[in-house]
Amino acid sequence: MVSAAAGLSDRMESVVNTSAVRRETFAEPGLKRLRVHELTGSAVCDDAVTELGAALFSTFRRKDQRLKADQYLRGLLFAKGRKSIRNIAAHVGGAAAEQSLHHFISSSTWDWRPIRTELAGYLERTAAPRAWVVGPLHIPKAGEHSVGVDRLFAPRLGHMFRGQQAFGLWFAAEEMSVPVNWRLLLPEPWVEDHERRERAEVPREAGRETPEECAVAVALDTARYGNVTRRPVLLDLRGGAVRPALAQLARARVPVVGRIGASCRLTVADRSLPGFGAGPLPAQQIMESTKGLRRPVHWLDPARPHASHTSLASVVRVSLLDPQMGRQRPMLLLGEWRDPRRPPVRFWLTDLMSAPVAPLLRLTKLTRRVDRDYAETGEEVGLRDFVGRSFRGWHRHITLASAAHAAAVLSTGGLGLEDVA
Repeated sequence: MVSAAAGLSDRMESVVNTSAVRRETFAEPGLKRLRVHELTGSAVCDDAVTELGAALFSTFRRKDQRLKADQYLRGLLFAKGRKSIRNIAAHVGGAAAEQSLHHFISSSTWDWRPIRTELAGYLERTAAPRAWVVGPLHIPKAGEHSVGVDRLFAPRLGHMFRGQQAFGLWFAAEEMSVPVNWRLLLPEPWVEDHERRERAEVPREAGRETPEECAVAVALDTARYGNVTRRPVLLDLRGGAVRPALAQLARARVPVVGRIGASCRLTVADRSLPGFGAGPLPAQQIMESTKGLRRPVHWLDPARPHASHTSLASVVRVSLLDPQMGRQRPMLLLGEWRDPRRPPVRFWLTDLMSAPVAPLLRLTKLTRRVDRDYAETGEEVGLRDFVGRSFRGWHRHITLASAAHAAAVLSTGGLGLEDVA
């Protein structure tokens, strides 16, 4: 039974001014935030929810578990306000349902991983993803008892915040994107403090990771799913160690398109280009010295239906030292300009060596699709709304919230709730 004190503490912990973080977690600077909607029955197709639930919840052995999972899924979609267990229970059955659903999410023994695997396979069949986009999720918290809570830096927001940080892997196409896997980052206090770990039921195998290691790990974990085709992984490596991250993905045979900083040093591998033989050079210097290779690339904005843009882009063959193999790995450096008179605005490093510049640049724009779908749908289905404290409870909630996100975007055909409301 849920104690009143614990419930009150959890609710107080979730009450925090999140205006700076809540709506901008996935938002790229310069991408105007979309208006966020509450989901309505008219926007979400009941048949889509039923079909998805049947596919995912077949992993439960017991009928009562399948029923509770379906109740929770529908509560995430249709309950008003924050998608706490209390609000979900109010939508599906009141106080009795609250106790039952709290046990189902926080105290039960079911494994969330088979549901994630089934969700990935379902989307592989129905949504034709073109890339896997890995992105951070920042979850503000006022208290200090929720698993993983610490004072953390959010690079994309440019400031510190108190809360949890996780990395999600999204199946992304031009029309829609859905998160299928998650990894919660455990700061050092949660790794070293055995009492904290025991209280939050953190498993033994969960240890210390940098944000970049956490991002790579969620991609490698997804690559082990037996029912999906490996797609290029898009991830942001500007904040950390580029070489180890790329080497890990290469050893697992996972193709990668990693965003890097202007100062990342690479070796020009094309004998015909300036900088060949000069040793490692900053990415920006390499791109600036090869401006003659730039070509206009027209692209449709996945975040803004019917909006088209033109960028200048070029690719240069480079190499990067693999720290474990002790040899140079061939890579392509992609640079993008929005203003030909100014330096490039983005740099990407990939092992897709035969990719033409135009399709490669368009592929990177799928990160904008994730930004849109998170802001418009992910927030509404409660990806950040779990108010409990346990590691397992957090994973169960966000798994079912990911399923709710899938039901919402599949119902709207990727149009977005703003277009169908």
